[in-house]
Amino acid sequence: MPNPTEAPALVKPLRDDDLSQAAHRHRPSPWHFLLLPLSLIMLTPLVWMVVTAVSTPEESRQFPPALPTSIQWSNFADVWAGSPFGHWLVNTAIVSGVVLISNLVLCSTAGYAFARLRFRGSGIAFMLLLTTLMVPFQVVLIPTLLIVKSFGLIDHLGALIVPNLVTAFGVFMMRQFFLALPPDLEEAARIDGASRLGVFMKILLPLMGPPLATLAILTFLSIWNDFLWPLVAIQSPENMTMQLGLSTFQGAHLTDWPLLMAATLMSQLPVIVLFLLAQRVFVRSIASSGIK
Repeated sequence: MPNPTEAPALVKPLRDDDLSQAAHRHRPSPWHFLLLPLSLIMLTPLVWMVVTAVSTPEESRQFPPALPTSIQWSNFADVWAGSPFGHWLVNTAIVSGVVLISNLVLCSTAGYAFARLRFRGSGIAFMLLLTTLMVPFQVVLIPTLLIVKSFGLIDHLGALIVPNLVTAFGVFMMRQFFLALPPDLEEAARIDGASRLGVFMKILLPLMGPPLATLAILTFLSIWNDFLWPLVAIQSPENMTMQLGLSTFQGAHLTDWPLLMAATLMSQLPVIVLFLLAQRVFVRSIASSGIK
């Protein structure tokens, strides 16, 4: 019979090996002495962009560079007042949102087809798809422009959306993730009477959160920061995207660097926030897929 006066041991005593493992886990690695200076070097352009954004034009052009004597918050207001910055922001958000949704839908379905369905010529079709990854965009720039022109989409947001509705890299990445899933899950659902589409929608897609988030991040970054294709396909200021609109702050003989850096900083805030919120999912999905 246990003694009722004795209190049960609610806390497990720590052993010496547990303490040593905890101390080793929090001990800085020698790699930190190398990574910390490299991280500071990589942050230097971002810090200098912020410093220039709150400087006067004279302070931004002085040499050697120095910190501003007073913070010019009016530069951000001047960007909105002196340019259609809000219109560029809306255009970029529309193009990025439509392309993001289309890539999530089309790349996931095409990746599932290449991973699970066996049809005549599937291997050849997938190899041809992979070969397009090795073709630089500059090579297909003119043919893409001619196709978009035949659709009547020149100088329209559709010219930025249609060529990017699906990407070969997105199909390849989603196929790799589907191949990593055990086929027993699908076979059990098919035995229970689920259709192919039902298996894809109800069983596989709920397991594809990390790869879908990775594809969303990569697609959003690519479209949001795209400059070359909008430069070719868009002419009117009301249809410009963010990166194309930023080029209008540069003149032939003089550039207002504080306004340009202020506009660039505001244009990159959504990208920075998105990456900070999803970086853990991004790293975990890339590591689990085996894509180098």
